[in-house]
Amino acid sequence: MFDIKLASKQHNNHESIIKIGDESVGSEELCIIAGPCAVESETQLDEIAKGVSDLGIKFMRGGAYKPRTSPYAFQGLKKEGLRLLKESSKKYDLKIVTEVLDTTLIEEVYPYADVFQVGSRNAKNYQFLKELGKTDKPILLKRGMSSTVNEWLLAAEYILLGGNENVILCERGIRTFDTSLRNTMDIAAIPLVKELSHLPVIVDPSQGTGKRSLVTPLSLAAIAAGADGLMIEVHNEPEEALSDGFQSMYLNSMKEFTETIRKQANLSNRTLNLNTLTHTL
Repeated sequence: MFDIKLASKQHNNHESIIKIGDESVGSEELCIIAGPCAVESETQLDEIAKGVSDLGIKFMRGGAYKPRTSPYAFQGLKKEGLRLLKESSKKYDLKIVTEVLDTTLIEEVYPYADVFQVGSRNAKNYQFLKELGKTDKPILLKRGMSSTVNEWLLAAEYILLGGNENVILCERGIRTFDTSLRNTMDIAAIPLVKELSHLPVIVDPSQGTGKRSLVTPLSLAAIAAGADGLMIEVHNEPEEALSDGFQSMYLNSMKEFTETIRKQANLSNRTLNLNTLTHTL
């Protein structure tokens, strides 16, 4: 059933720890990646970046190029969005996670990103995955919206085959018969993948549910199931967001969220990777 090789525990029976500068994903410390679905303006991004940094969060997500189902929806600020991400990174000492959409944008996004994100739409774009395998950037690989666990791991295999060993898997929910939520969060996939693969696994409960009120309980469940971190959409004004405001956490609710996650991490014999020197809010 599972024909993975380089991503398998048989190939590497030690859990991989992905180094991102002086930070890491996959260690005993759980990471939180937080930020807006899309970079919308300098004011918006600066407020969010300051907020997550003040909480001690070390990774910020933000989309400069946005793949949208509708061609009429907001497509991102593109190069200007990348520039704003870089400014926030320098100002608040944050590692940037941003999506690269295709091979033509790898070179452009490279100087601005600490981690390349591969979205669910590209999880089966095998030529693109091969090209990412030639880079030296850590890759956050989201599960395809209808991918089996085997297909998800084989997508990682394409990147690993290129020589890039720095792959982080991200469970973000899959499309099923149920339309109650945006996606169906596959909690069982977390311990299964940890059993099969040495690669770290994080979870995106914002995309996984599409509902703000469910982000915290699904985050707790993910950590209990063995996830190595969380990717959370956060906005200073979710009602005014140009993309996915309904699933974005309020910035002013993130202090309570991180404290709740810290407690679950401790119960799971993990710690939360927050910079306690700046954790003052």
